[in-house]
Amino acid sequence: LFQYHVNSQIPVQEIGAGDMAIIAGIEDFTIGDTITSAIDPRPLPRIKVDEPTVGMIFSVNNGPFAGQEGKNVTSRKILERLERELLYNVSIRVEKTDANDAFKVVGRGELQLGVLIEQMRREGFELLVSKPQVVFKNVDGKKLEPFEHAVIDIEDPYVGAVTEKLGLRKGIMTNMVQKGTGRTRLEFRIPSRGLIGYRSEFLTDTRGTGLLNTNFDGWDDYRGDISSRINGAMVSDRQGEANAYSIWNKQERGTMFVNHGDQVYEGMIVGEHAKDNDLIVNIIEAKRMSNVRASGSDEAIRVIPVRPMSLERAMEWIKDSELIEVTPKTIRTRLKELDPHKRPKSSKN
Repeated sequence: LFQYHVNSQIPVQEIGAGDMAIIAGIEDFTIGDTITSAIDPRPLPRIKVDEPTVGMIFSVNNGPFAGQEGKNVTSRKILERLERELLYNVSIRVEKTDANDAFKVVGRGELQLGVLIEQMRREGFELLVSKPQVVFKNVDGKKLEPFEHAVIDIEDPYVGAVTEKLGLRKGIMTNMVQKGTGRTRLEFRIPSRGLIGYRSEFLTDTRGTGLLNTNFDGWDDYRGDISSRINGAMVSDRQGEANAYSIWNKQERGTMFVNHGDQVYEGMIVGEHAKDNDLIVNIIEAKRMSNVRASGSDEAIRVIPVRPMSLERAMEWIKDSELIEVTPKTIRTRLKELDPHKRPKSSKN
């Protein structure tokens, strides 16, 4: 038994209430365990931690640019890092999958998992992560899903927009209080999967002035499908360097994610298609030059500024058939299957 004294540890015989201590010689214990007398045990009530409800698959980066930016790229390194996280993060659970290089990480929400991914990224890890998926239960033949109690504080003009969006996500309003100061407090009971991808949309709808807090509110019957992204993706058909001329030509087809000079590879998502199908594009094509010139043949190239794909935005945006490539310097989105011959035949040129 040790106690801190300034910046050193000194052995002591007893510890009082409020003291911080270090105990050596005990293994396999977790938060909530009580160290007590073996003769007259009086354990304290165990701390209750909300069970995890949202899971993501963490796997080894197998893309063409793997290992160029990170130093921790193997499955062994990733598993060791996740096992270290389990030592002090009691709301995280790590499960093995059928693949040796992939692990299912389950947490209390996409925000918590996003923080873990960002920490690993800053520590030099490279990995692929899947779209967040909620954990379902099957009790007495019924499919149950986790629910959240959402408390929202917003300005009065945005009540309609927020109520409409949460209604589409299967949320039910349980309370509404007008404070008389120009702000309103709303309370909703909503499926956890209904909140996936909503936080950034919420900030946009409330012009950054809204407050959103959620707490786990138990399990209830499955509420049916919730609409997700309906637009397809623009997918690069080859590896190379994105060209401004090609980006300019593709802008009318949708929203671009890459700038001139960015490195791309086959199967990497370079934009969001304006229609519901995936579009295979050549994003590295340069303008063909010749010695013949004519008035009006050289149009000015005006490339619309690109909003960088952040980790949070990528987690909200991707579909089940897509992945996020996370490296210390770059966030990319890509298809799970890079080989075009092995993909489903739904993509159109």
